[in-house]
Amino acid sequence: MQEQDDLIGRAQAWLAEDPDPETAEELAGLIEKRDLDELADRFSGLLQFGTAGLRGELGAGPMRMNRNVVIRAAAGLAAYLKAQGHAGGLVVVGYDARYKSADFARDTAAVMTGAGLRAAVLPRPLPTPVLAYAIRHLGAVAGVEVTASHNPPRDNGYKVYLGDGSQIVSPADVEIAAEIDAIGALADVPRPDSGWEDLGDEVLEAYLARTDAVLTPGSPRTVRTVYTAMHGVGKDVVLAAFARHGFPAPVLVAEQAEPDPAFPTVAFPNPEEPGAMDLSFATAARANPDIVIANDPDADRCAVAVPDDASASGWRMLRGDEVGALLAAHLVAKGARGTFAESIVSSSLLGRIAEAAGLPYEETLTGFKWIARVEGLRYGYEEALGYCVDPEGVRDKDGVTAALLVAELASVLKEQGRTLTDLLDDLAMAHGLHATDQLSVRVEDLSVIASAMAALRANPPVSLAGLRVVSAEDLNEGTASLPPTDGLRYHLDGAYKARVIVRPSGTEPKLKCYLEVVVPVADAPDLTPARTRGQQVLDAIKKDLAAAAGI
Repeated sequence: MQEQDDLIGRAQAWLAEDPDPETAEELAGLIEKRDLDELADRFSGLLQFGTAGLRGELGAGPMRMNRNVVIRAAAGLAAYLKAQGHAGGLVVVGYDARYKSADFARDTAAVMTGAGLRAAVLPRPLPTPVLAYAIRHLGAVAGVEVTASHNPPRDNGYKVYLGDGSQIVSPADVEIAAEIDAIGALADVPRPDSGWEDLGDEVLEAYLARTDAVLTPGSPRTVRTVYTAMHGVGKDVVLAAFARHGFPAPVLVAEQAEPDPAFPTVAFPNPEEPGAMDLSFATAARANPDIVIANDPDADRCAVAVPDDASASGWRMLRGDEVGALLAAHLVAKGARGTFAESIVSSSLLGRIAEAAGLPYEETLTGFKWIARVEGLRYGYEEALGYCVDPEGVRDKDGVTAALLVAELASVLKEQGRTLTDLLDDLAMAHGLHATDQLSVRVEDLSVIASAMAALRANPPVSLAGLRVVSAEDLNEGTASLPPTDGLRYHLDGAYKARVIVRPSGTEPKLKCYLEVVVPVADAPDLTPARTRGQQVLDAIKKDLAAAAGI
C-alpha cells in the first residue's frame, strides 16, 4: 500500500508543475482512476538523454515526451553550454510537423533565453538538414531539432547538435544528462514569454543557395521524378531545390504531400517499411517517371525506387547500400577528393569503390554523429537511407541534397541511354555483387532485445548458412579503430566474404541484424545467378541467426 501511495504522490507532484493543460488532464485522469499499471510505467524512471538526444512516446510523466521533460532537457543543455564557456552564445531551434513539435521548440527558445543564451527559431516546420546547416551558417554554439524522424505518430524527439554542426557524442551526452538530472523544480527554470528571435526565410534561402555546391554546372537535368514527402516537411524545400537547378518539377504523391502528424496513409512513416511506398508506386504507374524519390518525415533520409518489370507494382525500392554505392560512383566520376566513410553496418562496397579510386576510406560506429566527424570527409552514408553529400554545408545526413545528386546521376545516365540499374550492374562486375539484407525485429518488451544479445554472447554461433564463423567480435569491448558499442560482428568463412552485425536500434524498439554476402561476378551473364545465390545465402543466414538469438 505504501508503494502505491508513493506512486500516486509522485504523479501528483508531477501534475502540480505540468505546464501543458493537455498532459495535465491526461495525468489527472490516470490518478483519479488509480491506474497503477499505467502510472508505474510512466513513472518508472526518466526518459534517458543520450547520443540520440531524447525520443519517446508523447504523454504525461517522466518516461514520456512532454513539455515538462523538454523544459528540463533544455535547461540541462543550457547549463552545459554555459559550463563550456558559451554564456551568451546562440542556440538555433528547428522543428518538424509532429504533434507538440512547435510547443517544444518554443519552450526550448524560452529556456535558452531565460538562461542568458540567445535563441533563434526557424520560421516553420522545416527539414532537419536546414537546422544542421543553420548552426554553422549563423555561428551558433548549439542547435536543437524537435523531431522523431520516421517513428510512429505517437512519438516525438529532441536532437542536439553542437557548434560544429554535428550531433552530440560522448562525453557531451553524459555531461548534458548530468545537468538535466540536476534540475530541481520546474518553477525555478526561467522561461520568459519573449526575447528570442523568430527567423525569416533568409536561412532557408542560404541553405538552398548552398545546394549549388552539390551539382556540376551544366550537367544534365532531364530526369522525370515522382516524389513523396511521406506526410512530412520535405515537399516545399525539395520542389524549390529542383526548380532552382532546372530539373523537371517532380510529380507529387498527393495523398502524402502535406504535413500531417497523424501519418494517415502509412503504418510507419518510413520508406523502408512494408507498404509505405505503395501510393508512390501507384502515382508512378500513372505518371510514368524515370525514378521515384521519397523523403522520411523530417527529410534527412532519401529513398529511391527504379522501374522493375518483375515486381507486381512495376517498381523496386533500392536498398540504402545500393543508393550509397551509386552516389559514391557518381562522386568519383565527378572527380571528388577526400575521405569516403560509412558506418560498420553498411556495405563494404563503398570501401572497394574508394580503394579503386585511390581515395581514403573509414568505417565508423552507427550514426551520422560519428560519420560527420571523420577527418577530411567528402562523402558519408549509412544503409538506413542516410547520405551526407555536402559535408561542408551540412554535417549530417541530408535527404534534399541527396535527392538532387540522385536526380543528377539519373539524368547523366539517361543522356547515355542507361539507368541506375545499369550502373549497379557495372559496380557488381567491377567489385563483386554485394548482396545485403536485414533481419529486423520490432518488440513491445525491450527485455526481448537484451535476452537476444545475451544469448548470442553466451553461445556465439559457430556457423551460419553452413559457413563457419571465423571471427566473432563483441563490439562492447571496442576494436583498434572503433570505440565500444553494444553490438556483435561475425565474419564467415568461404568464397562469399559474408559478414553479420547484430545491434539494438538506437532510436526504435528493434533488434537489427545487418547481413552482407559478396558473390564474385565475372561478366554480365553471371549477374542473375549471382543475385539468386546471394539471396539464398542471405535467407539461410537470417534463419540460422534468428534461431541462435531466439527471436
